[in-house]
Amino acid sequence: MKLDERLILLRKRAGLSQEKLAEKLDISRQAVSKWESGVSQS
Repeated sequence: MKLDERLILLRKRAGLSQEKLAEKLDISRQAVSKWESGVSQS
């Protein structure tokens, strides 16, 4: 399982939207979206 797939799975299991996860991590929702789409993988 790739990182982006795992992130989506764990976020959904926790019942969090991208926005709520971003708030908890103190980052932008766009960053979460990029991680989940595989655009930003460092």
